[in-house]
Amino acid sequence: MHSAVEIVRRFRRTHALVIGDAMLDTYLEGTAARLCSEGPVPVVRKTTEHRVPGGAANTAANVRALGAEVDLLAVIGSDSAGMLLRSALTDRGVHATCLVEDEQASTLHKMRILADGQYVVRFDEGETRERAEAYAPRLVERLDEAYARADVVIVSDYCYGVLSDTLIARLCELRRSRRVPLIVDSKALRRFSLAGATVVTPNALEARLLVADDSGAQVAPSGQVAIGDMELVGRRLLTLLDAEHVALTLGEQGVLLLERDGPSSHIPAHPVAHPNDVGAGDSFCAALALALAQGTPVVEATRIGIDAAGIAVTKRWTAVASRQELLQRVSLREQAAGTHDRDALVEGELGLRRTMIRVKRQLDAERLAGRRIVFTNGVFDLLTAGHVEFLRQAKALGDVLVVGVNTDRGAVHRSGQRVPINAEQDRLALVAALDPVDHALLFDEATPSALIRALRPDIHVKGGDYADEELPEDAAVRAVGGRVVILPLAGSLSSKHVIERIVAQAGVAIEPESAAGGAQR
Repeated sequence: MHSAVEIVRRFRRTHALVIGDAMLDTYLEGTAARLCSEGPVPVVRKTTEHRVPGGAANTAANVRALGAEVDLLAVIGSDSAGMLLRSALTDRGVHATCLVEDEQASTLHKMRILADGQYVVRFDEGETRERAEAYAPRLVERLDEAYARADVVIVSDYCYGVLSDTLIARLCELRRSRRVPLIVDSKALRRFSLAGATVVTPNALEARLLVADDSGAQVAPSGQVAIGDMELVGRRLLTLLDAEHVALTLGEQGVLLLERDGPSSHIPAHPVAHPNDVGAGDSFCAALALALAQGTPVVEATRIGIDAAGIAVTKRWTAVASRQELLQRVSLREQAAGTHDRDALVEGELGLRRTMIRVKRQLDAERLAGRRIVFTNGVFDLLTAGHVEFLRQAKALGDVLVVGVNTDRGAVHRSGQRVPINAEQDRLALVAALDPVDHALLFDEATPSALIRALRPDIHVKGGDYADEELPEDAAVRAVGGRVVILPLAGSLSSKHVIERIVAQAGVAIEPESAAGGAQR
């Protein structure tokens, strides 16, 4: 099974189709210093205004931010809100070719007014339900076109009319001819009972209401839920719906995942002090869907979805989780769980060697496919913009970039100075999460010569600060038939100056040898 980092990297190869109710989310923010003389309400002086995609449009924006291509099948009106929503989607790289514009419909628009960070009121406007049958044929036509290029389908149904009976029936027909993963997030799940969804994603209240409707029982909303009780609800849902899995979203308690013919799994969420849950479900569905499109087991795909939602809830307004943010989050998670480069965590040389052998096998397959292997190495303590640009330029020299990261012990041997500020596993996780990097692994020696002989890169890249030096690993590069490329420095690769600035601002004197060596990366 691929690591979570590898799965997220593969998102770029994916084309998703999002179907549902697209909305424009507007945030008016300001300060309130007094009450209105006309009534007991605050007078809010506007300071900022933000317009972002909401509803299904936010799901599509999340898919695109995670690196995949996306079509959004939705309806907008010929009004100012529709024009603003179309512009916001275009700015985020979402294809507008599948949007149906209806002159007699009004675009769904949610306007939130906040004073000093607190909600004052939300105004909702727009109507598309009354025109559902009128624009259904155009939606079906675009569905046929978009489904043909989709690797995964996400339904984001707020019951505003886009998901008509006609459109759902056509979606079911298309899935019988070509089955791709289908994720259904709907406030009326029973309408998708025959869709054969891969995963349905109701929240706790939606699930309890659906089960209660079937049994006639009364359901009262509640905060914390008992996992055991929700498992009974989830199992009941699986008897009502033709779905492979139910992912019950439980807010801060995470997700309870139930498989029709398998066990249940409770996957906790990331603790966040002051979460903003507007749109977090969209981030969850987008990442879950893209992971399933890679053939990822549903439990791991759900974890990746929770990782994305955990990023979104830390942001203001209706937000997205970016591919780079998700790469870093899953890399750190795997480090904490001991699953990413697990063998490198074993004491001594054996663990490092196992990791090297695994990477070598992967590179042998890349080489057979005709891809050019690029290698570089460094300590990478206190990453800077210079590091990122250096790695981007290195990747541009070939097809696959491998980065060797010095262990703590190797970094001391290399520089003869201090142990890096960041531990080796943290440095490895951060490098592995960078977009240009395809493989990252630790090595324990002062030089990467042994690693180069084992991995046999076509190109070994060094920074311009080495231009006039004969490097110890040069002989190893020549021995494997590679060549050395010196890249001009686009910025500082040394952590020394960063440390010196921190110390200077703190007003503490340090000895020269206590700072990182200028050659360290």
